[in-house]
Amino acid sequence: MPEGEVAEPGSVPARAIAQAEERAGRPLPPDAQRMITELLDLVGAHENRDLLRDLIGTALHLGDGSPSRLDMKIATSALSEMARAFALFAPFRGIPKLTMFGSARTRPEDPLYEQARELASRMANEGWMVVTGAGPGIMAAGTDGAGADRAIGVDIHLPFESVSHPELAAEGRLVEMKYFFTRKLMLMKESAAFAVLPGGFGTLDEAFELLTLLQTGKAEPAPIVLVDIPGEPYWESWDGWVTGEVIRRGLASPEDRSFFRITADLNTAVGEILGFYRNYHSRRFVGDVMVVRLRHAPTDEELAHLNVDFADCCSERGIWRTEPLPPERADRDRLELPRIALELDLRFQGRLRQLIDALNVLSGTPHGGGPGASPRRD
Repeated sequence: MPEGEVAEPGSVPARAIAQAEERAGRPLPPDAQRMITELLDLVGAHENRDLLRDLIGTALHLGDGSPSRLDMKIATSALSEMARAFALFAPFRGIPKLTMFGSARTRPEDPLYEQARELASRMANEGWMVVTGAGPGIMAAGTDGAGADRAIGVDIHLPFESVSHPELAAEGRLVEMKYFFTRKLMLMKESAAFAVLPGGFGTLDEAFELLTLLQTGKAEPAPIVLVDIPGEPYWESWDGWVTGEVIRRGLASPEDRSFFRITADLNTAVGEILGFYRNYHSRRFVGDVMVVRLRHAPTDEELAHLNVDFADCCSERGIWRTEPLPPERADRDRLELPRIALELDLRFQGRLRQLIDALNVLSGTPHGGGPGASPRRD
């Protein structure tokens, strides 16, 4: 079908699509389901068996002949890459991570290299790990600054780049990817903060992807620092275009600028990252209710101010204190933390970021932040 055309109901492409969807959603025969259960028993899979059954069932549905061999290769490789990456990150799940993006072409003598190296070093000293793409340039600077014992690399096979830190592979802290989309998933999924230094198309792609995920609510709230060097306003120039063209035309909201902080000062960069978790811990949806877990509860007066300031992005119920809700209790999910709750209008993710900023400056909140102030990354 030519690109841009839509299959008419009853047409051959439409019927084929409908048939493929029906096959994919059809339960497997009872004998197949029984054999999957026996297979899980055989390999000793005791956790998440419901999801494993779904995963195996999805793979078996691919055997209906509709995917091409190339489709099957892509699916197989992507799943294999994700499995290896999950295994790499699993031992470090409780440690907060900063992902650093930037140009592979940045030379060690470039001031940007030292800026990246120093930022990584400071975050490692705060108890964080640093995740990079394991290549040269800014990626190598991040690994240098953090040290091999505090760094993780997610490499991509490219004909014109080589891994700059083979010691990551020797330490078992490197995973190699074939596809950009699986690599990007792991660089973004596992981290609680992001630093983006000047770079080319790939860096800009990663920056815009991060912003898109936050703007659409497809990623957990997290701080993004766009790091310049004094006298070289790369991100300031970028922001001028975003503000002057994208936001001016109504293609993004002014509140969306809250997702990022531009700075050439490393004290400001570190403060932005650590400060994001000064009071805010994490969130969880229970139905339509968003539960926000905090380190320090707001006072009655502060809660009243929050309800006035953020009435535009909440339901008529406003913002209220809550005890852990039943699903949280069932999962024993951070029961020790105080909570507020609201029904967020999901179109206003930029306002959510502003709410988090407001929570982080409540009167009972300490001025520090550190590894203990970081959220879970399960």
